[in-house]
Amino acid sequence: QVQLVESGGGYVQVGGSLRLSCAASGRTFSSYAVGWFRQAPGKEREFVAHISRNGDSTFYANSVKGRFTISRDNAKSMVYLHMNNLKPEDTAVYYCAASNSIILVRTRPDYWGQGTQVTVSS
Repeated sequence: QVQLVESGGGYVQVGGSLRLSCAASGRTFSSYAVGWFRQAPGKEREFVAHISRNGDSTFYANSVKGRFTISRDNAKSMVYLHMNNLKPEDTAVYYCAASNSIILVRTRPDYWGQGTQVTVSS
């Protein structure tokens, strides 16, 4: 089992950058693929990016490709989401999630964090 805690959200102007962090507990963190998701007010939660267990494979939603970068440090049990060139439509609560399946991490993760708010102001 793994517990996830996000941090790093906040207010940023259009074009700015933020780095979100996801801290994981549990000795088997490296056994999990990790994804980032977001949910804007009045909208369904959507997939943003995921990273494989050892970090050698990543995948992004088209809406963030080229602007966001997901990375992980298994020694520190951390996953990061670097967000550049932020837009108002990036405003949402961002969640990290984990699964022991690289396939299911995009659609049906087993574990979720509590979320962190990102607000992009124009």
